[in-house]
Amino acid sequence: MFGFFASPEKKMRENAGNWLELAGKVYHYRRDVLSAALITELQGKTSGLQALVKERAGAEKLKLGIEHLEEVLRRTGGAIYPKSALVENVEFFLVAAIVILGIRTYFVQPFKIPTNSMWPTYNGMTPEAFPQRADEPGYLMNAVRFVAFGAHPKRVEAPADGEVMIPVSSGGSRIAVPYREVPGRNWLVFPATFKEYTLLVGDRTVTLKVPQDFDFEWAVRDCFFPNKTPSHEPGGVDLARVLARQPEAPSVDGGRVRLLRTGKQVKRGERVMAFDIVTGDQLFVDRMSYHFVRPQVGSGFVFRTGNIEGIARVYGDQYYIKRLVGVPGDTLEIKGFTLFRNGAPITGSEAFDGNGKRDGNYVGYRYEGLLAAGAQLPIRANEYFAMGDNSANSADGRYWGTVPAKDVVGRPIFVYYPFTRHWGPAR
Repeated sequence: MFGFFASPEKKMRENAGNWLELAGKVYHYRRDVLSAALITELQGKTSGLQALVKERAGAEKLKLGIEHLEEVLRRTGGAIYPKSALVENVEFFLVAAIVILGIRTYFVQPFKIPTNSMWPTYNGMTPEAFPQRADEPGYLMNAVRFVAFGAHPKRVEAPADGEVMIPVSSGGSRIAVPYREVPGRNWLVFPATFKEYTLLVGDRTVTLKVPQDFDFEWAVRDCFFPNKTPSHEPGGVDLARVLARQPEAPSVDGGRVRLLRTGKQVKRGERVMAFDIVTGDQLFVDRMSYHFVRPQVGSGFVFRTGNIEGIARVYGDQYYIKRLVGVPGDTLEIKGFTLFRNGAPITGSEAFDGNGKRDGNYVGYRYEGLLAAGAQLPIRANEYFAMGDNSANSADGRYWGTVPAKDVVGRPIFVYYPFTRHWGPAR
């Protein structure tokens, strides 16, 4: 504290003492590898600075003596054990990596939203369709969109003349486009598995590959039926309504697969589909708060899946994000499109109100699994219950149960990429 008020001379003498200590270490540790001339010069500059300190010289003289000694020390290697630029750079990046890992483990962790189970609060990968060729971005705009939104263009050319038709199969109320899994690489380097879809153009087929978590049915809807299906329901749920209007739709594969007629006629070489895959929201997760405060209903909720049997046996130990809807002691139930907590409509989040009213892009909570119609679900001690905001298209606690307290990771705090309307503090 009192060092703040020390005179410039005293501060410079302390500084000189530090340099003399370093010079002594360099001499004793490295004199066997230094030239005689350099040793003589080092001893001379050291003795000179020692004399200035002893005679209590002024700050300016001390500063000049330190600079002379520093110049000699630099020529000895700059330290007791001199390092090459490569070694210094490696050490810098190692220290930086350790710091980053420490921050990631104990304080803040980056997280990428993989699917649209939290839509419209957070986006997973989403399509941006270009039904007309004139709507497609040019090369420069593609580069801008890649930087700003992580957008990857997907373009499909017609192999023949004819109508574009899409094979679909039904599972309950959902219409899905069949696919097969194929190997590939992300960024041309990292091994990955992709979904490959097959479309029919006239009497020919054409294929395209997309990432595993991408909702291709959503792209089909926006590319071929943008004005015929409700805009507030992403994904394949609403394609059932389109297929229902096609009683004469042909079937293949023994009737298990039907052909969804798009009405789009193309010539060979024309666009069949054109869309961009916009990357999912990437956010920072606060890993610290839940060590001190209890998770709050309504908060975004990040957890690990290694001890949730219904997820772990298929996907292993991953990080998931949903919304926390139930804490120990709560009882949950769905009535209409509203989620009830302890006998009253749940509160604490804009998503709760939006789903209950089916307002805007919120689709309402759906009866499924553990929260089937009329079911009441009690939440036991040391467990939490989480659901997606996009209830119609979310594999959440209704299917695999509760989250053990020990697997809670934290809450989202900031969406840092892409630069869409979601950028900023997390909701």
